[in-house]
Amino acid sequence: MTKRTPSKTRSYAKKSPDKRSRRTDANPRPGGKLGLILDRLDTRKGATIDALIKATGWQKHSVYGALSRLRTRGFTIRLEADKDERKVYKIAPAEA
Repeated sequence: MTKRTPSKTRSYAKKSPDKRSRRTDANPRPGGKLGLILDRLDTRKGATIDALIKATGWQKHSVYGALSRLRTRGFTIRLEADKDERKVYKIAPAEA
């Protein structure tokens, strides 16, 4: 049996952490549908999953995935209950 040698096009070196994943002033808010979700979450009332589904046209699992992606980008998203006891997602205020 012969040994496989790694391809020269593939790098096996450790990659440095992705600096784009941290939210800073240098990183603008994302555009497109992620930006739309952020705009909805940044309101005083926040947004329910159903409202985000309707706004984006995505399926429920895709909206949850987008919320997870925003968290990895450094946004703090809180889950609260509104006056009708519905689950509402909101952007947490920035800590100074």
